[in-house]
Amino acid sequence: MSRYVAEFVGTFVLVFTGCGAAVLAGDQIGPLGISLAFGVALIAMVYTVGHISGCHINPAVTLGLFISNKMPRKHAPGYWISQIAGGIAAAGVVLVIARGMPGGYDPAVQGLAANGFGAHSPGHYNFAAAALTEFALTFVLVITVIGATDIDAPSGFAGIPIGLALLLANLVAIPVTNASINPARSIGPAVFVGGWAMRQLWLFVVAPLLGGIAASTVYRLIEIPLLHARDAERARRAREVQLLPERPEQPERPRRSA
Repeated sequence: MSRYVAEFVGTFVLVFTGCGAAVLAGDQIGPLGISLAFGVALIAMVYTVGHISGCHINPAVTLGLFISNKMPRKHAPGYWISQIAGGIAAAGVVLVIARGMPGGYDPAVQGLAANGFGAHSPGHYNFAAAALTEFALTFVLVITVIGATDIDAPSGFAGIPIGLALLLANLVAIPVTNASINPARSIGPAVFVGGWAMRQLWLFVVAPLLGGIAASTVYRLIEIPLLHARDAERARRAREVQLLPERPEQPERPRRSA
């Protein structure tokens, strides 16, 4: 149960800080500040809940690790439920805070940092551009997660490249789609915005999941030759050990009497 709570909390923090930065301070900090909020939040959560759940806090990451056999498969449904619940709860808290500003806040009009394409894209990018952006940048994030957490990767540093990957992905994607790269991050605001956000939501679930699948597949293709090379090296060392001549036993030296 603790791993599911950790995924809920981690996703809540990621969506609350990232979407909160966009909704409450976006005009002051711009895309760079919003990207930093997402990236730094992810780094913080890797070191906060990573030892409990692995800190996926993204259904696409969970799917990529699921396919890569890098997580117990029985836990995947619970992870997805916890992540989505965390995203919805975070968006709800952001909305409550936003409604406290002068003049109030209408999520259906002002968007609550929901993801969209066409008329609902910050740069009015079309469907194809939005789909490719979400697929490609989720691929970047998930392959970074898989590689940085590999057993042969330097230990203790995974949070840094993973957080930087999300930061860079947001910098590219914010003008195109408002940067999903995470179905849970998209579902949360869409639930409160309704209308167009719910109609376009499917893209921001499907494209990141496909990006996660592609990342897992590509990393596996990279990893297999490395695994073969490691196995060959271990076999060579084992043969060398077997061929080493046994050291003759040394005769025990007589002890001097006191």
